[in-house]
Amino acid sequence: MKTTSVTERLAGLGGAKWGVHLKARDLIKAGADIVEMTIGEPDVPVPDALVEATVASLRAQRTGYSNGRGEAGLLDALAARYSASRGRAFEPGNFLCFPGTQTALFAAMAGVAEAGDEALVGDPMYATYEGVVRASGAEMVPVPLRPEKGFRMQAADIAARITPRSRAILLTSPHNPTGAILTAADIAEIGQLAIARDLWIISDEVYEELIFDGARFVSPLADPELADRVIGVSSISKSHAAPGFRSGWCVGPAAFCEALLPYSETMLFGNQPFIADMTEKAIRDGSEVAPGMAARFSGRATLMADRLEAETDLKVHRPEAGMFALINVSATGLDGEAYAWDLLQAGVAVMPGSAFGDSLKDWVRVALTINDTDFGTAVSRIIEHANSKSREVA
Repeated sequence: MKTTSVTERLAGLGGAKWGVHLKARDLIKAGADIVEMTIGEPDVPVPDALVEATVASLRAQRTGYSNGRGEAGLLDALAARYSASRGRAFEPGNFLCFPGTQTALFAAMAGVAEAGDEALVGDPMYATYEGVVRASGAEMVPVPLRPEKGFRMQAADIAARITPRSRAILLTSPHNPTGAILTAADIAEIGQLAIARDLWIISDEVYEELIFDGARFVSPLADPELADRVIGVSSISKSHAAPGFRSGWCVGPAAFCEALLPYSETMLFGNQPFIADMTEKAIRDGSEVAPGMAARFSGRATLMADRLEAETDLKVHRPEAGMFALINVSATGLDGEAYAWDLLQAGVAVMPGSAFGDSLKDWVRVALTINDTDFGTAVSRIIEHANSKSREVA
């Protein structure tokens, strides 16, 4: 039986990137002593208050159909939150609710790009981005995020890759996998480029509440001059330790949201009201767990970087936010893919950098979300493994 072209465009962009992770899970099930640092999930459970809000909503029989845009209470809460945090007015009509950031991003990309178009995406990138672009029919154009620039996307690098087919720039700040945060100057330059070349900006901001001390988050949604061309996507998955609830949204020009609404309704006609009620509470009350997570993740990143750089030839990119850190493993004589598989035999599972783009072929990504004891064990194993590889190279 023949399948459609979208299946061909997405071939190899799904689970194939997670080979080391899946193998590690198999080994763990078989009893192997593996410290898993591949997936970034919050290191705390969903707050009790949100669980209770969900249960109360279920008992109130909030289980019927919703509408395609989102429940009124949640839309009001989002409008209030973004008006306060972005410094300009947002209305409920500026939002569409989705089951998670991934779905919001999928729909937003479909709303700005199609077959024959191009979308500019930073390389490295979150593992699903290429699939999101290709699913729309558009082509992804990688824009290198250079270590010497702190892995922050530069307007000049975007400009060098713009063609008449370019339709959108996909920004991620704070960034996965690098933990980099775009500065106000970065965003101003990219914004002016988008205006000059009439490009959309899609801004993935799911990590905005996991900012480390000394860093500052700036959103392109805060610039009134960009109001008619910026679409933000986010969720409560990271900020409120609630990834399994799959509750997210997109925010953008009211006209864009109105135009995208039929597409959203075709995907899934409305979210679950009881999850919307819980999300409304999460948005109105703020996160009780995000500050603690940010402090712990920052501390683990610093501990790892300090130890690896003092005791091995490995180099660590110190993140400013998020759940991950990057290690340059070129000193071992292995690329990131070979290193990840080799390290697995030493009892630590990490993600090859190449899963996030060609520019990270000499890097691996490690999650900062495991408990301190296991994290310390993993760092010690990485040090022992790296030094054994350095002796082989020597």
